Parts: sequence; C-alpha cells; structure tokens
Amino acid sequence: ALLLGLVGVCYLQFTHTSFSTSTEFQLGMPLIENIPHVYGPGFTFIEQALHGNTSFWILALLIFLKPLATSLTLGSGNSGGVFAPSLFIGAMLGGAMGGLFSAWNPELAGPPGAYALVGMAAVFSACARAPLTAMLIVFEMSNDYALILPLMLTAVTASYLAQYLHPESIYTVKLVKRGVRFDQGRDKDIMQGVQVGEVMLKEPLTIYKNQPLTELYRQFQETNLLGFPVLDDNGALWGIVTLLDLEKALSQESVGLPSLKVEDLATVDPLTVFSDEPIWTAIQKMAPRDLARLPVVSRQSEKKLLGLISRSDILRAYDVGIVRKQRGQLLEKQITFRQEQHNDFVEFRLKNGHYAVGKRLMELELSTFINVVSLDRESVLHIPRGGTCFDAGDIITLFGRKNFLGPTRERFFSGKEEKK
Repeated sequence: ALLLGLVGVCYLQFTHTSFSTSTEFQLGMPLIENIPHVYGPGFTFIEQALHGNTSFWILALLIFLKPLATSLTLGSGNSGGVFAPSLFIGAMLGGAMGGLFSAWNPELAGPPGAYALVGMAAVFSACARAPLTAMLIVFEMSNDYALILPLMLTAVTASYLAQYLHPESIYTVKLVKRGVRFDQGRDKDIMQGVQVGEVMLKEPLTIYKNQPLTELYRQFQETNLLGFPVLDDNGALWGIVTLLDLEKALSQESVGLPSLKVEDLATVDPLTVFSDEPIWTAIQKMAPRDLARLPVVSRQSEKKLLGLISRSDILRAYDVGIVRKQRGQLLEKQITFRQEQHNDFVEFRLKNGHYAVGKRLMELELSTFINVVSLDRESVLHIPRGGTCFDAGDIITLFGRKNFLGPTRERFFSGKEEKK
C-alpha cells in the first residue's frame, strides 16, 4: 500500500509537468511505435495483466513509460485523460508485485491478477483522494468479495500517504497551478453557529383558543399565513393551529362549524424550541415530523411565547451562517496581510450626505495603491466592481498602503483627499 501510494504521488507530479512548445510536438511517436501498450487507455493490456499473462519485465517497464507518455501527451497540449492511466499504472505495479510474490512463495501468494486489481484501486485512490470510489470501481470489475479487505486497506493507506506527501489531488493540482485554491478539511456546520432567536419571527400573529372558527378563517384569508400559535386566556402558549386543520374541519359536513372554536382544532402542547438554541436543533425537530413551523419559547417559562420559526427562517439562517463564514475568512486574510509592514485594512460605514453615496466605484477615481475588497450591504457581502453603486449604510473595507488609506476614506466621505 505504501509503495502504491508513492507511485500515485509520482504519477501526479508527472502529469502536471508541462512540456509544451510552440512547434509541433512529436516525441511520443517513437514511443508508441515500439511499445504500443502505452497508447490509449490501455484497457486491453490491463486485462492481460489481470489474467497474469504478462512477463514481469514488461510490467516493470510500463510502470515508468506510461506516466512519461501521459505527461508528454498532456504537456504538449494534446487531448487525454488521467483516470485511465492511473488504473493502468496501478495494474502494472500490482501485477509486477504479484509476480514477484508468486516467484518467491507460490503457496502463500495469490494470483498476480488479484494484486493488479488492488494496485488499480490504490493508485487511483492516491491520485484522486477518493478511496471509496476506487474500491467500488474495482470491486464492480472483479465481483470478488474476498478482495474487499485488501482493497480497503491498500486504498485508504495509499490515499492517506499521498495526502501527507502532496496536499493536492490529480484534479485540483491544475487549478492550484492557475491560482485557484480550495480550503481543505471539513467545515464546521454553519447552522450550529446561528441561534434561533437571530432569525425567528418576533411578535408573530396569534389567536386565542376561545375565539370562534370564523375568526380563524378570516385571519387565514387576510394574512395568507399557514399557521398561528394559540394562546390561552392568560396569554400563555397553549397550542398551534394550521390551515390544514381548518381544511379538515371544513371537509366534515356533519360538524357544526359556527359552534366550533379554535381549541377544537388546535394541536395542544406543540413541540417548541428555545431562542438560544442553534438552528440545527430546530431542524432536527421539524424535519422528521414534516413540521413547517415551531413556536419559540423562553427558558424561564416554556409557556411564554417569544416568536415563531418557519422553514423560510431556516433558509435565512443559512445565509446568515454563510456571511459569518465569509467574514471569518476575510478576518483571517486580514491578519495575514497585516503582517506586511506597509499594508493594512480600514473599514467604515457610509452615511447620508457622504460624497460616495449614489456614485459608482469608477467615478471615485481611487489611488492604484488601494483596493476596495468588500462591500457589506444588509449583512450580504459583495465584491465591488467598477459599476458598483454605493448606498447609505454600506460597510466598505479597503486594503492597501497605509499612507493612502486615510486620504481614500476621506475621498468616500467628502470627495476630497487629505494632504499628507
């Protein structure tokens, strides 16, 4: 597994090495003419390796020639993939190792084809950092349950070793080369950082349990809401009633609707959530029961209604969590940039009467030493462009040379630059 992981890292290094040139590139032709095994995906020769019909020396030679041929093909601008070559290299290395083990101890060693299968999974897992995918692909090819444990062990070990030696996969390394990077690791659930009280509907419309059904019908028609918390005579939470409850009552012709009250339809002692609990707690209560809303109560008194949280509020909570995550990432970058001696950040809020309000960024004619890195408008982060128009209440973040930050901020406020 360790050897297969190392080969996967080496193959990754080979494939993102560029050999491009301005003239027609023909170095691969002698290689293809003399050793046709490296041409194309090589599935035919993989099948021969799986059946153990290939000599050790051919397998060993192809371990080095296939990455070279792939690198020359991709680096010269020709079309080609990286998935099939990784399977090919794994099969060659696995088959070669299987041949060595069979020659050393034929009784204990299994067939070389089994080693080739395991090698395919391990090398692809090391290149793509996808051990589960590699295991499923190879298991589907073999349909042999006896290979499950070897596949799991080699694929996971090779993937972890490759991750330790090279942080990027065969698919992300090209993006990194172009300056596109993805944060590694599992992010903390952003819904854990948003409390129910931050997004709940405060002071929701309510109805009392002793009110007639006609009043409930009128409120549903006037508000277009789908549910109301139900209060008792003392104003404490008693239950909850929904439009579905009313529709069920209307469908029963035998029931005397004029004589019914809200308490005859409402659900008593509904599930509730506290305002200081994370949104994730509300989701865990609502999702399994297909609830559309939950009353929010106080910890001091579970009958004191503080608000109502619905599915739309949960979607808004996700937006709040995303903004907080973006702000955290921005703060981390600000700390990193501030380590540079001559650069810094400054943040300020625009107010009515400021020069920049109502103007586009291009109209301000800012210094080339200053970047407007973000615009926070109603808790939504934006990346300002030349045509971005500023409004009162916008929070502007500038980054650049320290001696230019003050004059630039004054430019936003008054339209003039301070003389330093």
